Amino acid sequence: MRVVIAEDQMLLREGLTRLFADHGHDVVAAVGDAEALGAAVGAHSPDLAIVDIRMPPTFTDEGARAARVIKDTQPDVGVLVLSQHIDTTHAVGLVSRAGFGYLLKDRVLHVDDFMGAARRVADGGSALDPQVVAALMARADNDPLDSLSDREREVLSLMAEGLSNPAIARRLVVSERTVEGHVRHLLLKLNLAETEDGHRRVLAVLAYLRSRQPG
Repeated sequence: MRVVIAEDQMLLREGLTRLFADHGHDVVAAVGDAEALGAAVGAHSPDLAIVDIRMPPTFTDEGARAARVIKDTQPDVGVLVLSQHIDTTHAVGLVSRAGFGYLLKDRVLHVDDFMGAARRVADGGSALDPQVVAALMARADNDPLDSLSDREREVLSLMAEGLSNPAIARRLVVSERTVEGHVRHLLLKLNLAETEDGHRRVLAVLAYLRSRQPG
């Protein structure tokens, strides 16, 4: 996997570079601002771009805007956004794109899960932090989300993280058949078509949540 890393904090940038290198991946560029990120992605066409949501010069949303530009101009490049705090403003416009992820920075400490999420995004899948999913769901219109049971909401959140039914079953310590039942019921309640394509299933749910955003 060929990776571009954009992170203004040098220690974290170097740590991410080492982490990917130690797992056998090729970090083709490691930069500290959004302008350099755009140039690096254009020059190297990586499989994955790791993007800090806040970078110089204003430390507001430079990374988020750069992520959108990358997905608009080079949609095959996976983009994994990292943030210290949740900001659903920009996530709403990107969650239904193939090859997009949004994780809080402390998820990097869970190395195996983080690297799995990075690979999923590079392969065109999704990886959303559970807290980001919860924030999106909290902002969504309560009808028909209110019709979901607590367990169905939990399964929906894990689906949005990009987990397959077997992975959800392992996380919840239940049978795969039980998870399949929850998925079938929640998709029916959300008026979404069931599909064998796990990625499309996640995108369908996220697109639905996005459509419920006010304004």
